[in-house]
Amino acid sequence: MSQKTSNEMWGGRFASGPDAIMEEINASIDFDKRLYREDIAGSKAHAEMLGAQGIIAAEDAALIVDGLAKIEAEIEAGTFTFSRRLEDIHMNIEQRLAELIGPAAGRLHTARSRNDQVALDFRMHVRAAFQALEAKLGEFIAALLDKAEAHAETVMPGFTHLQVAQPVTYGHHCLAYVEMAARDRSRCRDALKRLDENPLGAAALAGTGFAIDRHRTAAALGFSTPTRNSLDTVSDHDFALEFLSVAAICATHLSRLAEEIVIWSTPQFGFVRLSDAFSTGSSIMPQKRNPDAAELVRAKPGRINGALVSLLTVMKGLPLTYSKDMQEDKEQVFDAIDSLALALAAATGMIRDLTVNVEAMRKAAGHGFSTATDLADYLVREAGLPFREAHHVTGRAVSLAESSGVGLEDLPLDVLKSLDSRIDASVYGVLGVDASVRSRRSFGGTAPDNVREQVSYWRQRLATEGK
Repeated sequence: MSQKTSNEMWGGRFASGPDAIMEEINASIDFDKRLYREDIAGSKAHAEMLGAQGIIAAEDAALIVDGLAKIEAEIEAGTFTFSRRLEDIHMNIEQRLAELIGPAAGRLHTARSRNDQVALDFRMHVRAAFQALEAKLGEFIAALLDKAEAHAETVMPGFTHLQVAQPVTYGHHCLAYVEMAARDRSRCRDALKRLDENPLGAAALAGTGFAIDRHRTAAALGFSTPTRNSLDTVSDHDFALEFLSVAAICATHLSRLAEEIVIWSTPQFGFVRLSDAFSTGSSIMPQKRNPDAAELVRAKPGRINGALVSLLTVMKGLPLTYSKDMQEDKEQVFDAIDSLALALAAATGMIRDLTVNVEAMRKAAGHGFSTATDLADYLVREAGLPFREAHHVTGRAVSLAESSGVGLEDLPLDVLKSLDSRIDASVYGVLGVDASVRSRRSFGGTAPDNVREQVSYWRQRLATEGK
């Protein structure tokens, strides 16, 4: 096949034939340049260790560290030229270092491979992402606690199957998301413990014969210890998979909240109103007020879940140790980091700005015979009925109220007494939604005093753990 025919088959993008195709599929600089800070930090620590160990001259180590600092300044200033021909961030920095300091630059890669170098860069980047996520979740929890405290007594319907079940408080509802976010934070902390090992020094896969000091570089880079097996070190992607797993769970929690905001902001519910900052209008319908921010938060798990499945699929059949397949990890993780950060910022902003329609919530709380369980509990507590019998009597009361088009609290006493003679006027003290929520004083229940206690607990815990 002629060169021209080959080029036409592959398309005009690959004007130079197979070499251009190889460059296109092999280059990662377009996305891994994001790792420049980690790459430079790792190289500085490595060079200083090599100098301290006498593996390279102290003068060369100092030149390398100084040159790396200049390169970092160039990248920060936007004057650094990235080259796809040099494939990745590691070679781009190394080539520029040679231009700046000459032959001494060639000594930097002593006792190191791109395998342990990228393992370090990526691990440090994911470590920073976990730390940022933990901090932002603290801000999200703080926003929820503010709302919970302000609405400790705001009555709303609690739902099962999206049907009115029992009255709860909006403060209690907010605290449910506090619990979810707190578990997400704890997953971040757990993952950071497993991330706390330095890959640098594993070299290509077998370690190195040079007398390096891996504990020194570990301390310099903020790790408590070096990794213990060089084969695992250069092929380990557990930390990336763990970040994507945590991100997927966290995004799912945010999506559930966003779905409720979407539903509750409809005229049919009218429970909440999003601020203008998180709403949009329609290009054709002037009356529309669309919860676009909430809808986009609701959509983010699609991308993040996809990233998790993608990387799991890449890794599932790889033998030890490094394979080029692993280059397909970073775009997925970077996108998940950015997507989750944006979703979390939007969710925090929406919660802070949200206006709650207290009257609409209260009115809805009384619909659907939501205090039926309170009537059954009353019959058990005051009349001594077994719960199953009380459940049956309450069902008959609901049927009567439904056929009469009234609420349970509106049924006349003589009607209620016809169902069980032991019912007296005290029953009306349990049939209102306010009495219902006040009675749920069991630990973890929705009673306003419980809500305030939990808000206090979580504020103290946030202060202890750090936001």
